[in-house]
Amino acid sequence: MWSKLFGRHTVQNKDYFLILTGCHGENDTLIAALLSAPDTGVEIGESVRGEDVYIVQSGCGEINDNLMELLIMINACKIASSSRVTAVIPCFPYARQDKKDKSRAPISAKLVANMLSVAGADHIITMDLHASQIQGFFDIAVDNLYAEPAVLQWIRENIPEWKNCIIVSPDAGGAKRVTSIADRLNVDFALIHKERKKANEVDRMVLVGDVKDRVAILVDDMADTCGTICHAADKLIDAGAVKVYAILTHGIFSGPAISRINSAPFEAVVVTNTIPQEEKMKACPKIQVIDISMILAEAIRRTHNGESVSYLFSHVPL
Repeated sequence: MWSKLFGRHTVQNKDYFLILTGCHGENDTLIAALLSAPDTGVEIGESVRGEDVYIVQSGCGEINDNLMELLIMINACKIASSSRVTAVIPCFPYARQDKKDKSRAPISAKLVANMLSVAGADHIITMDLHASQIQGFFDIAVDNLYAEPAVLQWIRENIPEWKNCIIVSPDAGGAKRVTSIADRLNVDFALIHKERKKANEVDRMVLVGDVKDRVAILVDDMADTCGTICHAADKLIDAGAVKVYAILTHGIFSGPAISRINSAPFEAVVVTNTIPQEEKMKACPKIQVIDISMILAEAIRRTHNGESVSYLFSHVPL
């Protein structure tokens, strides 16, 4: 997918550069040198003076290495006299650390925002931030795109009983997300209240809503160890749901996530490819992928031409 977007592109007789880094691909022409550990060095192999540069790097895999590589790439383009540098970050790193929820805890999302600004980024394009308020951490323009239009399209095309479905949030924080989807589909919604003993470990869950004899679709922005959604799936089956699907924007799937999904009563676990999922799909046949590359590509095209991107908030580009 990503390799098709590499290098110099022309839009309405205007050139721009699209550089993919880290987990999305490699290009020896544009990235002439990546020095061996412990240092990461970058040299752009073609002139970017006066160019509109877009650098694609997601917060996945070796997050710290990829983030540092992105920062160095931004700075390299900036001091090479690029007219504008846009960081396209499909999955924003450290997005869950967006508030001080206990004593002496860092607000790492704000730190990442500061680092991107200091490195020289002029604009950020990302998707489904864990908290929309993260946009306020930046003093530069941020376009937070949504996977919702692609999710709605997938539901209509792949779930025959979608008119008899109920959209379920696995926690109270996702209520706004599921109500938006439920309204667009004209179906009901429910939510699950969870109490945590500690991070990534759920104590107990309470279902609010009636799912009996209906198809339940769990919707969340991300899943890490998948303890929450797997417990939620069991809760929904116990409450009488006939089928359970999970739809997630960012599938991190760390630790025991894959084994939990394999043993959970899901018909399918659907994620977008903001994070590459090829290896996870081999280990878990329940994982399916929604391709959001066209949304990002259209956002880049519209940004380059000075057009509005708000159309993408509610439509999938053709």
